[in-house]
Amino acid sequence: MVGGVNSPVRAFNSVGGNPLFIDRAEGIHIYDADGNEYIDCVGSYGPMILGHAHPKVNEAVKAAIDKSYTYGASTEVEVEMAEMVKEAFPHLDKVRFVNSGTEAVISSIRLARAYTGKNKIIKFAGCYHGHSDNLLVAAGSGLATLGIPGSKGVPESAVRDTLIAKFNDIESVKLLIDEFPDEIAGIFIEPVAGNMGVVVPDKSFMQELRSLTKEKGIALVIDEVMTGFRQKFGGAQDYFGVEADITCMGKVIGGGMPVGAYGGKSAIMDMVSPLGGVYQAGTLSGSPIAMACGLATLNELKKHDYDRADQIGKRIKAALEKSAEKHGYTITVNQFGLMVNPFFTDQKVVDFETAQSSDTEMFAKFFWAAAENGLYLPPSQFEAWFMPIVLTDEEINLIEERIEKAFQAMK
Repeated sequence: MVGGVNSPVRAFNSVGGNPLFIDRAEGIHIYDADGNEYIDCVGSYGPMILGHAHPKVNEAVKAAIDKSYTYGASTEVEVEMAEMVKEAFPHLDKVRFVNSGTEAVISSIRLARAYTGKNKIIKFAGCYHGHSDNLLVAAGSGLATLGIPGSKGVPESAVRDTLIAKFNDIESVKLLIDEFPDEIAGIFIEPVAGNMGVVVPDKSFMQELRSLTKEKGIALVIDEVMTGFRQKFGGAQDYFGVEADITCMGKVIGGGMPVGAYGGKSAIMDMVSPLGGVYQAGTLSGSPIAMACGLATLNELKKHDYDRADQIGKRIKAALEKSAEKHGYTITVNQFGLMVNPFFTDQKVVDFETAQSSDTEMFAKFFWAAAENGLYLPPSQFEAWFMPIVLTDEEINLIEERIEKAFQAMK
């Protein structure tokens, strides 16, 4: 395998040392190939919100597997899953299931362009929407510039119509719109940025963004792949008081199976084939196994108290702040529901620039100290922690103890 891994973050380049190879997991615990036990604060970067091998989810997946794996045809569970997504995101009329968050965003770019009849798109520095050419972009020398490729193999022509704005800064968006009037098809945003840590924008920023896009005839595409079901049964759009034209989903809605989705009002979604001329297809889209896994996961999530879920995140945030201060380390901790991230900086982290003020070498020391004390964390300063919603008070106490031991060990 290239670099010994199938996704770059697994190589542990950001923290050094040898990457952990995982053998199995159950509940909130994950076990590496050497038999070491950890409390899992990664959750496969989001899907395992119920913990691992949840009995009800396992039961649903096993029942689906017994019928066969895939048919290349429609199934009842796809309809049930669509109804569940509609329940969680009431402003959606229709949804199309795909196989990953990246695929959902790729499809949404095409749909936004077709719906508006325009070509340019705006993304925000530090936001990640998968590895498609159009959005795998680094910022140029100024805000009102075209994007430049963020990866070798991405031609400049692929990002010629991609513009970069500053997260949590509405003036940067207005500047781009003024520079390219009547050319912008869509604005793509994570409502809470999860790939520069956890960065929660001001509510006023999101609301102004929604008003601006409506005024200018620009599609607002909100990427809820990470934020979906973290703070409530539904999306972060409710928290900010906005509704996207197109919503992208993934991770939790598959319960651990590969899945993505995008949805919106009928006027937009009816442009997708077979009703309209926007082509998008996939043999394994709406996989009966993935749908069964996701449906069982969402059915269980409906039973949980999201006020308590938010308190789980707040307790982890408080534990990090308390232990860091006790042992003389300066950190800033951001939290949104079950998403948490400690930045090793004294700055308030509100965008990609302030996130980059973090001391990544110090984070690497904390990462290994945490691992040695039984906490499995994302191996990057700029990846969110995803806490399981099933944590008991006793288990939260144990996490707090292990955080304390990690900071103590750094001495």
